[in-house]
Amino acid sequence: MERKLATALFVDLVDSTALVAGSDPEVVRRRVTAFFDRAAAHIVAYGGTVEKFAGDAVVAVFGVPIAHEDDAERAVRAAVAILETGRGDLPVRIGIEAGEVVAETGDSTFATGEALNVAARLQQSAEPGEILIGPTAYGLAAGSVTVEPLGDRALKGLNGSIEVRRVVCADRPTGRPISVAGPYVGREEELDLLGNVFARVVRDRRAQLVTIFGDPGIGKSRLAQEFFAGLERTSVLTGRCLPFGEGIAYRPLAEMVQAAAGISDDDSPEEAIEKLREACTSDAVADLLGLASGVLDNVSGSRRGLEIAWAAHEWATSFAEAQPLVLGFEDVHWAEEPLLDLIEHLADRIDDSPVLIVCLARPELLDTRPSWGGGRRRSITIELAPLAESETAALVDALVEGAALPEGLRSVLLDKTEGNPLFVEETIRMLVEQGEGAAVRIPDTLQALIAARIDTLPADSRSVLRHGALVGRVFWRGAIAELDPELDVDAALTDLVDRQLLSREPISTVTGEVAYRFRHVLIRDVAYGGLTKSVRASLHRTFAEWLRTRPDDLVETQAFHLERAASLLAELDGRVPDELRAEAASALEHAGRRALEREANRRARRLLLRSIELEPSLSRRYCAARAAWRLWELPAAAVEMEAVREQAREAGDRTTEGLALVQIAEIGLNRTADVEQGRKLGLEAIELLADAPGDARSEALTLLSSVGWWEGDLGSVERYTRDALDIAREAGRADLESLALSELAAAHLQRLELAKAEEILSAAVVLADSSGSLSASAWASRIRGSILLRRGRFDEAAEAFGTARALFDEVGAASDAGRTQQLEGVAVWQGGDPDRAEQILREAVRELLSLEERAKVIEAQRTLAEIVLAKGHVEEAERWALSAVETVGMQDMMSRSNVRMVLGLVRAAQGRDEEAELLLREAIDALAETDFRNVEPEPLAAYARFLRERGRDDEADAIERRLDALHQPESAARII
Repeated sequence: MERKLATALFVDLVDSTALVAGSDPEVVRRRVTAFFDRAAAHIVAYGGTVEKFAGDAVVAVFGVPIAHEDDAERAVRAAVAILETGRGDLPVRIGIEAGEVVAETGDSTFATGEALNVAARLQQSAEPGEILIGPTAYGLAAGSVTVEPLGDRALKGLNGSIEVRRVVCADRPTGRPISVAGPYVGREEELDLLGNVFARVVRDRRAQLVTIFGDPGIGKSRLAQEFFAGLERTSVLTGRCLPFGEGIAYRPLAEMVQAAAGISDDDSPEEAIEKLREACTSDAVADLLGLASGVLDNVSGSRRGLEIAWAAHEWATSFAEAQPLVLGFEDVHWAEEPLLDLIEHLADRIDDSPVLIVCLARPELLDTRPSWGGGRRRSITIELAPLAESETAALVDALVEGAALPEGLRSVLLDKTEGNPLFVEETIRMLVEQGEGAAVRIPDTLQALIAARIDTLPADSRSVLRHGALVGRVFWRGAIAELDPELDVDAALTDLVDRQLLSREPISTVTGEVAYRFRHVLIRDVAYGGLTKSVRASLHRTFAEWLRTRPDDLVETQAFHLERAASLLAELDGRVPDELRAEAASALEHAGRRALEREANRRARRLLLRSIELEPSLSRRYCAARAAWRLWELPAAAVEMEAVREQAREAGDRTTEGLALVQIAEIGLNRTADVEQGRKLGLEAIELLADAPGDARSEALTLLSSVGWWEGDLGSVERYTRDALDIAREAGRADLESLALSELAAAHLQRLELAKAEEILSAAVVLADSSGSLSASAWASRIRGSILLRRGRFDEAAEAFGTARALFDEVGAASDAGRTQQLEGVAVWQGGDPDRAEQILREAVRELLSLEERAKVIEAQRTLAEIVLAKGHVEEAERWALSAVETVGMQDMMSRSNVRMVLGLVRAAQGRDEEAELLLREAIDALAETDFRNVEPEPLAAYARFLRERGRDDEADAIERRLDALHQPESAARII
């Protein structure tokens, strides 16, 4: 069986009972039989097949067993002819609708599907002498049919209503077949724009990102190829993003790296990595790129997207030293988050190297990544519109090599293809392949056109095309042989390449296998749609089994195909076989864990949730909840982690229980500011994780350090952080060591021990750079900004905070980015630009509110209140200050002091001096039992100003002496 897009035609004689009454039965039989014969002849003449005669009705289908590009139009023309045949004493009524049907393979015409039911109901709803057409059939035949809209109708036996039209007439142009070639036409302005951007890249030696958007077939790839072909003394490397989870997230980068290093299909893993190391500036870069590209199966240590981005940066800048470098990423709308992050990282951070990044994408990219290119200094977008009519006409003329086209055909071709080059090329190619006598009507949709081409293929070629479509946009010869050993695979592949449906890939990602690629994804989609769901399920599982012996970097592809098999069988049979359920769940978990390691958190979440649906387990529930926490989906993460904790306790799994406790405590701290509960859970976790691996214990220690920050207990912060530092050093994890040192530097900063903080931070920066960890670099940059802020070097501080914020954004740490943005706003304000500072703070508040980030949003709100108060907006300042006061947790010592100080300033501006003074004194007193010396200067300075403005100079002098004593050891500046 196979699935097809077909058009159903129902013809029924009107009031046959009256015809029989009072008439000789033999006469009636001859007349009705003659009518059926004429109706069948019209159906066959237009390429349809009579499925059956049912009483007084004729049922026909167009597109079974062979599809045509204009089956809906053929059905309408047959209906008009039949209607004319029945005029007079044999009136008829007719219904037509199109849609997907399931049909037997071979010459059988038996088909089932919703289209047949709708066509039957339309026929029943029609008046005598009337043809009613449904919405799908009309959409396929529009332009060749004149109709009268009848509005929406509810048809018996169908849910809802459908739009119905009455067919008035149909007109048919004539023509003759033509031949094909394929030049480049139009897009001169776009080529000039790309050339200008490239010239600027070479001149300024700075990276630039160009994204070319357009619908399928509009000419994105052809424009890029034309541009690349015109470049001289330039290295051009290209890579393609694949759909359906085919391969690793960094596959396009892998293709570029392998091409640059001269790695071939025949190279052994040892030879490949040796070539890669020769092409890279260091073994660290080579190892990371080897992991991303699949050259290495494993690299020691946990590697994440931020490190691969660093390695790609080093590789690209080194490669561009000899001559300008162009990196072309195709089909970016299928890219995963880490690759999108990597591309933006390269575009933003490559300085002093001429690198142009060209991305080709459908508009769907903006659905999944609305911010793509937005607000970036080095990003431009080119949106490709359809070719102008004159350009399309030039393309048509070139394709037919000057042969004269009948004006009617040429005009229809221009109208129907609507400036889409692929539509033009495929349409003319179809006409050529059909040869003399081929239908000259232009297909109404590309899907119908491609389906018609597929149906005319030899049986083996058609099977290979559909089997290849199941694998994906790119597939391997060995996989097709595995899916159907009876096929003559090599002959069929040669035929498909000759017909330009496929192209042979120059490089295969599977060693020893020849790879083929669909010329366009729509060809693949239509071919896949021809397989029935039962056949798809069987083939998906067979292909997954073939993948089992292939490289581990195809684990996500295997998981995808096993999941598809399970989903299809669940839909068809209502259940998934136990063996397949277990196999698919295991593969999905493996793929989900891989996605977590490279920080593709959304993909990891989807994979892991699906594995739980199939076969829940403790480890899968924990990983899925961890992905939710990383995505800052705090409500879901909290519920799921509680369930994991209970299940782990019942199972006696102390490590998972301890890790779940850490996550629950982190969520609680950020959502409810429950510090006591955070400490309690953290200590429980430490006990549970006593015998766990070091990285697990480190998570609990980091949690307890966070509790110390909330309470202002820097001794606790240092104690737990030093324990975490020892674990990092023992494990040889430079990234974790850098993070721990940054934490210690921050503690010294809070004591106003600035020199010591700078000394420790210098070591943290070196470790962050050597590890390639963007997270470690982000924290080091943020602590540096805070030190510069305290020293009064506001412009430098703002720059450091901006760098840190960009890095946090890059790794997806939205809440940390928001908090850093608040600090950036403070630096900009103190640097003398309150308007820009206000804008920065408003953005930070909006972001943090959307994240339900209680602790960090309080600081952003109180800072915004200070800024608007300084600008004289007292009422708005009061709103923000009260919001912060109402939200602050009782044990959040730093924020308790800060929000009272700000509300005190607001009350002073309102003339409520007694209340203002009480709040300012409370702000100072709240810090007395903490180690937060770095926070004390602000409330002290605010109180001193309050006293002096009211003539209480002696009291103000005493407060200022106390303030000076704080700053003297390190010459720290008074920020406010």
